[in-house]
Amino acid sequence: MTQPSILYGLFLLSVVLLYWVVPNQRAKLWVMLSSSLLFYATLQAQYIPLMLVLAGLNFVLGKALGTPLDWRIPNEAWAYAQADWQRRRTRLLWLGIALNVLLLLGFKYLNPWLLAFGINTAGNGPTPNWMPLGLSFFTFECIAYLVDVYRGSPASDRLLEFSAYKLFFPKLISGPITRFHSFTGQLKTLSFPSISQQAEGLWLIAAGAVKKLLIADRIGQLVTLSAESLPRAGSGDIWLLAVAYGIQLYFDFSGYVDMARGSAMLLGINLPQNFNFPYFATSIADFWRRWHITLGDWLRNYLYFPLGGSRRDLTRTCLNLMIVMLVAGVWHGDRWGFIVWGAIHGLALILHRLSTSLSERSKIIAAFWQSLPGIVLAWGLTQFTVFFSWIFFRLPSLNEASLAIRHLIGHSGDVQFAQKVYIESFNLNRPQISFLLAGILGLMGFAYAVQRGLKLEISWPVKVFLLPLCFYLAWVLAPTEASPYIYFDF
Repeated sequence: MTQPSILYGLFLLSVVLLYWVVPNQRAKLWVMLSSSLLFYATLQAQYIPLMLVLAGLNFVLGKALGTPLDWRIPNEAWAYAQADWQRRRTRLLWLGIALNVLLLLGFKYLNPWLLAFGINTAGNGPTPNWMPLGLSFFTFECIAYLVDVYRGSPASDRLLEFSAYKLFFPKLISGPITRFHSFTGQLKTLSFPSISQQAEGLWLIAAGAVKKLLIADRIGQLVTLSAESLPRAGSGDIWLLAVAYGIQLYFDFSGYVDMARGSAMLLGINLPQNFNFPYFATSIADFWRRWHITLGDWLRNYLYFPLGGSRRDLTRTCLNLMIVMLVAGVWHGDRWGFIVWGAIHGLALILHRLSTSLSERSKIIAAFWQSLPGIVLAWGLTQFTVFFSWIFFRLPSLNEASLAIRHLIGHSGDVQFAQKVYIESFNLNRPQISFLLAGILGLMGFAYAVQRGLKLEISWPVKVFLLPLCFYLAWVLAPTEASPYIYFDF
């Protein structure tokens, strides 16, 4: 059972009704937890014990980290006891981080070794994968929770509450990454959503369905066919592949997050926003403030700042930026293409930091980047970097990625490529498909201008009026078989 589907809609309706019927918070937590376990059981029931054990283990570690120093210790022994207490907490924190990271890396990187010895850990299927769905997001949230408690936030004192937070089904598989205290803080003031909130929740679900089924999955067919026929692709075909994949990835992932946020909103929970028009960012740093926002926040708060952030000299700052993005690449997968993708973004962030440093010393350079030509150039350079890097993200095998890079300029494609990929599959030629993709980007630009420039929002009555149309279009015009979410692999 995955969203969007009729089965998920019936499941969500049942959960919402039961959730608001039960009388108290404890009962609501049990509904939240049991429904999440049921949801996960329809996907990978064999991993439910693992997820429960992980939740329990991190709960216990959090309790230990949050245990205060005994105030009855005599004054003359206080300094020694406090130092010993802090050392014990530090060891517990590193133990918790190590357990979570090693488990994640074990699942991500042990599987290829098993396959190399002919062990198919997934049973049947062309692409064996024994990675538990949602484990990456699960462990990132656990590490954030342990660090927050270590830094002084209160530890959870109820296993039921912590487990309900960790396994909350709307965000369980692909986020957004949500911090424990912001989530449980809402449970203390929980109230039945207003009509406008209900409309917003349903609107997010409908928008997510349209993004996924009408846009991402349709573009995904083009991307898959192009990638499968890569040796016959010309330079224009490869650039079109990169742009199409960037659009597909955005609508696929943001569609999932929209449905997650909409589902949670019907249960009185506001999950954090994860996208904010990233393809209109004018710097790579701004891009990471708009793309996968919760991952960017995690990397900044729990990796970049502990490494020293920008508090030291410029050389160390640049090194920290590269380390953070390489970690982001490793997190996404075990192929070298993800490492290269991370390195490209790390290098882009370093160049942006150097450019910022120069701008602080030169009024002329600063004035140029603030002028209209400078803004347009900055946007163009940023998006060129982003879409170029998507090649390594979509083609994580260096053999395929290097072939694509070698053919990016001045390479003529095979006539059969256009016939198979464009004409036979879509009954369109490459210019027509390029025009359609440009139209999608144009609509995104229009939405960006209306929302950010004119500060206009669609009112909830209009959203309610448009809901049936969105759901109908998503149902009728969707591909025969929906594709799995791209971020399910991460």
